[in-house]
Amino acid sequence: MNTAEHRLPLTWLVAVLTVLVVGGLVAAAPQVERLVPRLPEVSGRAATPMFLAAVAALVVVALVVRLGSLARCRARRRALEHSFAGSVECGLRHRELDATLGELLGRRVPLSNRFSIVADDEGLSLWSGGRRPRRTAQFAWREVRNIRADEMIAGSRPVPIVVVRVRRDGASIALPIILAAERPGAFAVTDAPFYAIVRSWKALHRSALEREGLELPPLTAPIPVITREMLAAAR
Repeated sequence: MNTAEHRLPLTWLVAVLTVLVVGGLVAAAPQVERLVPRLPEVSGRAATPMFLAAVAALVVVALVVRLGSLARCRARRRALEHSFAGSVECGLRHRELDATLGELLGRRVPLSNRFSIVADDEGLSLWSGGRRPRRTAQFAWREVRNIRADEMIAGSRPVPIVVVRVRRDGASIALPIILAAERPGAFAVTDAPFYAIVRSWKALHRSALEREGLELPPLTAPIPVITREMLAAAR
């Protein structure tokens, strides 16, 4: 999957705003020329510490927000693990997931930027909140048609996603889920841990359908996990 088409309106908006800003500066050039001499002089020595302090403040704010989000996610995970016997994973909210959830459920789903996914014998459920989680969506295993691994472009790099196809009320929608890493400095779960989660969800899905006597999804070849040792041996 590629989200480039979703970034096109934003690109046009930035281009239009840039043109307006440049045009405004050109039109106001005489006023700017009269205003600049009236501004107080700032020496290079004084400006450098001020600039560095501003950058440091922005970095600190971003770090506090990031750590706060991770702490909230961990608190929600602990609460869910205490209440459910299934696995609890962290998902990353993005535009395509918002769109597909809204199309499937017919309403806007209030997900946190980092939400939790519970996979148990009943199905998949999505949770937001902190120490007191609130369920925002739930899909029984009988509604899930298949689960597969894929990838999409996030920013400028590909990331692995779990594509869960859900059928409800005659609509069949594929939900692209990015599994988020719950540690500072990491973005998404990748490689062997990612494929282990996909396999566990597939196993829960098949077991639930077998218990209800429903048609099982076709078996696919096992997902290959390439380790560093295998790469070294191939060289």
